[in-house]
Amino acid sequence: MNDHHAIHVIKIGGSQIDDRDFLARMVTAIQQVQKQGVRPVIVHGGGNEIARLHDELGVPFDVVQGLRVTSDQSMRLVKMALGGIANLRIVRWLVNGGVQAIGLNGIDMGLIRVEKLLVDGVSLGRVGKVDAVNIEPLLRLLDQEVVPVIAPISLGYDGLSYNVNADHVAEALAVALNATKLVFLTDVPGVKIADRTMRVLPAEQIEDLIFGHFITGGMIPKARAAASAVKHGIPSAVITDLDHYQRGEGTFIVSMQPRQEVHTQLSEDDTSRPTGRE
Repeated sequence: MNDHHAIHVIKIGGSQIDDRDFLARMVTAIQQVQKQGVRPVIVHGGGNEIARLHDELGVPFDVVQGLRVTSDQSMRLVKMALGGIANLRIVRWLVNGGVQAIGLNGIDMGLIRVEKLLVDGVSLGRVGKVDAVNIEPLLRLLDQEVVPVIAPISLGYDGLSYNVNADHVAEALAVALNATKLVFLTDVPGVKIADRTMRVLPAEQIEDLIFGHFITGGMIPKARAAASAVKHGIPSAVITDLDHYQRGEGTFIVSMQPRQEVHTQLSEDDTSRPTGRE
């Protein structure tokens, strides 16, 4: 491993991979940061593809406290959508653009181990929370200038595959890899508070901003994951869009507390966060 080479863990959303213009600009952005000595790791979602497959095949889903339950039947479609359609699309664009890339998921080489996620004691089926990350295979790929593209399907200790929130997977990988930057790419230049895009937000204020409905919707898991990552040692976590990422801009989440060790025990309300490495 070349320590002077920075690692950026970049999470892209499922809706973005439907956009051909985004994919083309993403390839350019990856090439640009590689020329700067950055080694990118991409994590992606695929909610649109999952929803489309459920609708097309007539597979119903249940909701518990506003969260979608992943049944055994639904898990088959999740694997098709994330590990197949979405992952292959991103890799195809990167390789066609001249970037060495490989498609992976959390099951491959035991990259991401998870436990079953419970919400107030209620199971969401095949939905997991990250417990440990095996970074050695990723480091070997990065040393060969290969870009890992990771779908958030992960391996349970019970031997089953689980669906995991991609924001949480990106956070877990960033912490385990000791990344220099964790990037959440969205379709907006950053987090808006009172119609103003913020340049910096303290990690310790994120929950208050969520409680006050200043941060809402799909921005909530990104802000929480960014805040948790910097609390556990990541120097920089940013929520931004592709254009602003290339310019080094966006909303930076920073911690005002002393840096914690990666293996620090997490609090009860932080159970979806990474705890270390295998």
